[in-house]
Amino acid sequence: MGKLLVVADQGDTCTAIERGLKLGRRLGHSVEVVAFVHAPLKRLAGAGVDQVSIKQQVLERRTAQVEAIIDKFAEEGQKVALKVVWLKDIHPWIIKRAASGKFDAVIKTSRQTGNFGYTSTDWHLLRECTSPVLIAAENKWHRTKPILAALDLGTRSRRKRELNFDVLAHAVKLAEALRVELRIISAIEVPTLLADLDLVDPISYTREHREAMLPHIRKLAEAHDLPEKAFRTKRGPVAKVITSEAASSRAQLVVMGTVGRSGLKARVIGNTAEEVLRHLRTDVLAIKPRH
Repeated sequence: MGKLLVVADQGDTCTAIERGLKLGRRLGHSVEVVAFVHAPLKRLAGAGVDQVSIKQQVLERRTAQVEAIIDKFAEEGQKVALKVVWLKDIHPWIIKRAASGKFDAVIKTSRQTGNFGYTSTDWHLLRECTSPVLIAAENKWHRTKPILAALDLGTRSRRKRELNFDVLAHAVKLAEALRVELRIISAIEVPTLLADLDLVDPISYTREHREAMLPHIRKLAEAHDLPEKAFRTKRGPVAKVITSEAASSRAQLVVMGTVGRSGLKARVIGNTAEEVLRHLRTDVLAIKPRH
């Protein structure tokens, strides 16, 4: 039996818990929910202030709040554990917990801003968490909407080809568990500068790259018992192709790989998964390369 680590939202509702419990049931996984709470108790100075007692009251209130959400979405007999942790900066705890190797995925609700942005916690998990990370959008899953697997079929890197295999394996498993259609997409990005200078013909470039992808497609199709025609390609920038395909197919979940850049390189260049997340209005399961 596998296990999912679900990060509880603040407040009386939680998309991640709802999503995690449903996936746990369908996949046959147990679920561990972790809820965080923190308050600046050191500011409560003066005679008669019992910080220990106040902290215990806050923890008990938070526990009751999250237990109520779990009770709302858990089915009878479903195995769910709850941890309530007193902590302000939460991502190091989540990353360390996931590194134990006990979890098949970490599930967290995306935190939207006016520009549909994401908090630093989301970025840290996408870049540093060793387990697959599911960033859940704050909308309902639909019983009939497909799972979309986004692959890099044009890569020559052995590491990225292994990542394609893992992304597809997760997507196939989820589509089967949720009983929905699986769709597969890969972008063929024509170098803009060369096309603008008429140094490459976009149509010929796309055809040649599709032909070069065929051996890799055949291996993936055979390994996952899928027809080759299921592997679709579109010309265009990677992030644009994935977001447009997700929108047109009304996918409820996009499964994709992320190289997890960190530091200055990530801030300057960014990651494709993060760029996709900025524009999608659906869940994204990000898979890291094998170590």
